[in-house]
Amino acid sequence: MKSKTLLILLFCILTHHNSGKPIDRSKLQEGDIIFHESKSEQATAIKLATKSRYTHVGIIFKYGNVYKVLEAIEPVKITDLDSFIKRGTNQHFVIKRIHHANQILKPEIIFQMKEYGNSLLGKHYDLYFEWSENRIYCTELVWKLYEKFTGIKIGDLKTLKEFDLSSKPVQSLMKKRYGNKIPYSEPVISPVDMFHSKELMTVFENE
Repeated sequence: MKSKTLLILLFCILTHHNSGKPIDRSKLQEGDIIFHESKSEQATAIKLATKSRYTHVGIIFKYGNVYKVLEAIEPVKITDLDSFIKRGTNQHFVIKRIHHANQILKPEIIFQMKEYGNSLLGKHYDLYFEWSENRIYCTELVWKLYEKFTGIKIGDLKTLKEFDLSSKPVQSLMKKRYGNKIPYSEPVISPVDMFHSKELMTVFENE
């Protein structure tokens, strides 16, 4: 009996640690940007190269009456908000919003953003971080949605060579992806540059 009680207590502690503060959906707005820390080999390399905890982003829209996340993974898809959160390390996430969102993100703008997002569904994830329309990666999707329909640039574009490419995991991944033809001058938008953009404010964090 004692061991069963201890197991239940341990489960409650772990559940509380992993879930963090529950999300208040009444505070969400379409166009909100959600950041989390993913667990892949690529995420490890992104952390080392960008010095950032956050490695993946998506954009929140309502589909029907339910808030979901449009995200560029493999392939571009619409993901349940809870599923998106559960994929992140310790289920931690941060939600940010552009300043003056109520004035900028009018219903017709949101409609256009969603329509464009829908046109990208099924598109392959861009493992090579190219600034093109052939494939698309997570921050590129969000950045282009905002720039195309609002004129707002969420984060400054950098080139690949501006990141810290010195660590072994980063070099290994780049070798695997590019061989000896590393596109050092390719424009890139990183999660950390988007996260710290002056265009955004934090509206929710579950820690």
